[in-house]
Amino acid sequence: MPAPQSPARRTVLRGAAALAGAAGAGVTLAACSTETNSGGNTPATPTEPVDLGAAADVPVGGAKLYREKKLIVSCPAEGQYKAFSAQCTHAGCVLDKIVEGEGNCPCHGSRFDVTTGKVLRGPASEPLPAVPVRAENGNLVAG
Repeated sequence: MPAPQSPARRTVLRGAAALAGAAGAGVTLAACSTETNSGGNTPATPTEPVDLGAAADVPVGGAKLYREKKLIVSCPAEGQYKAFSAQCTHAGCVLDKIVEGEGNCPCHGSRFDVTTGKVLRGPASEPLPAVPVRAENGNLVAG
């Protein structure tokens, strides 16, 4: 009786490639999860007041990103402030910078208007949630 034939090299390589592809897809999908990119199960908007520091840090006609607090604040006119969650509505990544009035999501490239929260470029399709903000004794308090 002849010895059992070992699988062809090509068959073994195909199986290894399929396994590696499946593992890579799992890593890619994990990168889109809100838990991986947003720092846990924290809500997109604050559940209690958050002190953001000096109101003067947000320039009139500009905006400031408070990445650690997941907030973005704009100042359309002297003494007027608007705040939005800085957590992307697509996959939960926190915006990483403001470029020419647009908040940038580093994960998939969504862009948001920092004065309105509106989506300027997808894949996000929902605007950033508004967050109440007020100036109090020279400081900004959000939430």
